Amino acid sequence: MPEPRVSLLPVKRARTGRTGRRPGAGGTRETILAAARSHFGAAGYEGGTVRGIAAEAGVDPSLVLHYFGSKEGVFRAAMDFPVDPAEFIPRLLAPGLDGLGERLARFFLETWDSPAGSPLLGLIRSVVASERASAMLREFISREVLGRIAEALDLDEPQLRASLAGSQLIGLAMLRYVVRLEPLASAPPQQVATWVAPAIQRYLTDPHIAKGAATGLHKGRARTSAKPPSHSRRRESC
Repeated sequence: MPEPRVSLLPVKRARTGRTGRRPGAGGTRETILAAARSHFGAAGYEGGTVRGIAAEAGVDPSLVLHYFGSKEGVFRAAMDFPVDPAEFIPRLLAPGLDGLGERLARFFLETWDSPAGSPLLGLIRSVVASERASAMLREFISREVLGRIAEALDLDEPQLRASLAGSQLIGLAMLRYVVRLEPLASAPPQQVATWVAPAIQRYLTDPHIAKGAATGLHKGRARTSAKPPSHSRRRESC
């Protein structure tokens, strides 16, 4: 982490105004990011709050919003997340459900293979060794990425469908970039997208996905509702 910049301004100028801002904008931003990493590490993404980050950084909550806009924004910056789900998910959804699987696959592969994607791959690698990093990534992707896709799916079991598609993408990233399984690791991204797109599309739109979920739920309820024979009946038959 870069060292906070030290202000060379006279003390009188550094103390002007009562905005809660510390001397040196770069130093304040880095202080907030360090506090956010610590706060999210302890509370997770769901449990983290802008107020909690601000308290740990010793600044006003409005200053966190000034630099990062939202909890999602400060998380992305703290984790070095290269893309904003609020921007790219609507673009991928705009043409409709047809071809969405291929658009998702191509987008993520192009992002991972670009220089901007290296921090995200570093985060994916870290989840192997850290349950805390795994929980943060899981919560963020579930809420900010898969949640946005699920909202747009006008089909049965939208959350299940989005989760299955997400599992395909995260599994792809692990095998291609972390485990480096061949031929997946060295294949061109366009080719990989062609391979995995049909599976992602099926998860998103196949009507049998919802039917299978309903059948499994019905069987589970049937098993839990079945009562074992009572001891009193067995005694009566003896």
